[in-house]
Amino acid sequence: MPPAIPIEAHTPMMQQYLRIKAQHPGMLLFYRMGDFYELFFEDAIEASKLLDITLTTRGATAGQPIKMAGVPYHAVEQYLAKLMKLGLSVAICEQIGDPATSKGPVERQVMRIMTPGTVTDSALLDERREAYVMATLPVQGKIGLAWLSLSSGRFCVDEIAPDDLASCIERVRPAELLAPEEASLPGLDAARLMPKRLPSWQFDLDAAQRALCQQFGTHDLAGFGVAEMHAALAAAGALLGYVKHTQRAALPHIVSISAERQSAYVLMDAATRRNLELTETIRGEPAPTLLSLLDTTAGPMGSRLLRHWLHHPLRDRQAIGQRLDAVSTLLEGAPTPHHQALHRLLRGIADIERIVARVALRSARPRDLASLRDSLARLPDLHALLGPLASQRLAQLLQDARPQEAVVSLLHRAIKPEPSAVLREGGVIADGFDAELDELRAIDSHCGEFLLQLEARERERSGIATLRVEYNKVHGFYIEVSKSNSEKVPDDYRRRQTLKNAERYITPELKAFEDKALSASERALAREKLLYEQVIDQLQPPVVALQMTAAAIAELDVLAAFAERAAALNYAMPNFTDSPKLEIIGGRHPVVEGQVAQFIANDTLLTRTRQMLLITGPNMGGKSTYMRQTALIVLLAHVGCFVPAQSALLGPVDQIFTRIGASDDLASGRSTFMVEMTETANILHNATEHSLVLLDEIGRGTSTFDGLALAHAVARHLAEKVGAYTLFATHYFELTRLNQALPQIANVHLSAVKHKDSIVFLHAVEDGPASQSYGLEVAALAGVPGAVIQQARRYLVSLENQSVTREGQGDLFAQAPEPQEHPLLEKMREIKPDELTPKEALELLYELKKVLD
Repeated sequence: MPPAIPIEAHTPMMQQYLRIKAQHPGMLLFYRMGDFYELFFEDAIEASKLLDITLTTRGATAGQPIKMAGVPYHAVEQYLAKLMKLGLSVAICEQIGDPATSKGPVERQVMRIMTPGTVTDSALLDERREAYVMATLPVQGKIGLAWLSLSSGRFCVDEIAPDDLASCIERVRPAELLAPEEASLPGLDAARLMPKRLPSWQFDLDAAQRALCQQFGTHDLAGFGVAEMHAALAAAGALLGYVKHTQRAALPHIVSISAERQSAYVLMDAATRRNLELTETIRGEPAPTLLSLLDTTAGPMGSRLLRHWLHHPLRDRQAIGQRLDAVSTLLEGAPTPHHQALHRLLRGIADIERIVARVALRSARPRDLASLRDSLARLPDLHALLGPLASQRLAQLLQDARPQEAVVSLLHRAIKPEPSAVLREGGVIADGFDAELDELRAIDSHCGEFLLQLEARERERSGIATLRVEYNKVHGFYIEVSKSNSEKVPDDYRRRQTLKNAERYITPELKAFEDKALSASERALAREKLLYEQVIDQLQPPVVALQMTAAAIAELDVLAAFAERAAALNYAMPNFTDSPKLEIIGGRHPVVEGQVAQFIANDTLLTRTRQMLLITGPNMGGKSTYMRQTALIVLLAHVGCFVPAQSALLGPVDQIFTRIGASDDLASGRSTFMVEMTETANILHNATEHSLVLLDEIGRGTSTFDGLALAHAVARHLAEKVGAYTLFATHYFELTRLNQALPQIANVHLSAVKHKDSIVFLHAVEDGPASQSYGLEVAALAGVPGAVIQQARRYLVSLENQSVTREGQGDLFAQAPEPQEHPLLEKMREIKPDELTPKEALELLYELKKVLD
């Protein structure tokens, strides 16, 4: 609406709407009117485009037509889900007043605010992806971070360098990002996530500490190990306030906060996560990826945890060892391996984690409670299966997933085996749980039986054989007697209606039944709602224990999936050493091997004396696959998963870096070469001697000599200064001479053979440099026209025949030949001027001139 129009000029209902809308800027307001949620004015225009719903104009207010669009209340979830995926926020405004008693517009109030990072409804969430909301606060050269999953209660903080923001966002992948107004956040362009700006006062540290202590019921935050992380705590306070504002409810399932230290994980920057295609392909698709390969989990809790583990490989050898030991234990068992029996049991367990969150937020639906009951009832079977197994980690998880007899008993008594989908339909509370509800249901369900019994008794009492007991919506229950028998009616009959040929009566007994029956259904539903709320109340104390149970079941699911994959795909348990080495025998790329008929396994050995592998070979020969498989094997080992290799012995690894592939960043104004150099600079600045570095064709985005010089300098820096484990793929054959000066560099190549005018890739890694690049043969395989290939071949021969010093691509790093001295110089050195006569001097001058000519 035009801002110049005063609100008093609008109709009363529009005044109510505009006041509520003004309190929720930047959101679509779903305004409940009867059986619809309506949107007005600009919201209606936007929603009609986004949701493909009809935009109409009805009535007027302040002389302006009212544009509106609406969705049915019973189908609102599908529309909300679409808006959440589009990253929009929605305020849900409900009718809380009684239309029958309201003199003006029915009283309305925003009951919940839905944003992409704070939704908990199962219909609005991707069941296999965690939905985080993250808050950021830049302060004095660092950024405080806090992120929260409302559906699981996981609340984390960290403080990072500004340059690490994009990497952290890529790791956590929040659905929503919060930041102070006017705050500058470097790297957000790369993260492709626009922050929601909050007033700066919401990031006040003192207020944050008070709010967090109140939330956790503690005197201070020292016990959580975060007391000194002031920037992160300020962000956490703003985040907690934002979530409370959206939920309009307490958050009893958020009971702790933890510091997620980067030093606890094998770090990967955003480019590495994309290049390794951990959870989505470079094109943004969900498969084929490492996650899609490994995710044979039985339920969504395990799938979400697996995704988290792949982005958080551990450095703690003890924790890794416990996971590997658990996987090894689950592979045992005959004739049925333990992991298969565990997987079958877990299939019957629902998403306890998200159900418990909805219980804590008091938004759980009847079927949530039924699923929770049936899932918890399986815990004794879980203990019977895993209890005898000798695994420390499995024993710890069973301890966390203790049977919840009290909760199961309550839900068995209170909730029907198959309750209605929503509470408003009734049919949720089990029979026998509440005597009053049972009586109301009996009245409602046995009404016809009672009327037949009453009719029989009254016929016998009155002696009127044609007496009938009936009901209609206008007059309710009545006893109908023909006029010819009206003199026989008992004295307690009271006339209710006179018809032409009959009289209708009511008795005290029938009146009492009528009062009960006509309101029984309504009172039964109200009673069910009350009892349901009481059940939710009784489920609040065990919320924390149920969260622990959910976390334990999720981890058991992932470990069972690891065991299943190890058995099905012939994976081996990795081993670790404190010595600086990466030794992989018969390594395979876990994803690629499933996409080809026959995969060639290769070894990788990196030590302090064999620190860099300089990899040459043809395009499509397998260089990138070989490098990626090494990184993925290292990552899987640190996740606690068996690896696709005959064996793997791994020393300390702190980071994995990749510079693979080429793409520009037009949104940030960066060319392909600029992106390549930015990623390379990040590696050179941050890699250590314990880092694994993958570099593919450094320098190809610029001129030959510039690219070759950069590749040479980068390789020498990594080998001499950084000392990282490095796989360096290149087509610059001049670089293969680096090992003459730097013995820690070893040359290997991917083999291929030429057959007539074609090429056969052998994909085997062999020692020594490649003999040629086979570029023309690969171009032919790609479908380049034969005439073009022939022209290129002729020109290639011409180039090879030309002098390298005049036109060819010279070897920049070969030793330059000694310059040949001009004969004139040698002649002049022999001259003794003091001994020459004038005539001899003149003759010598002519002789020198002759040499020059």
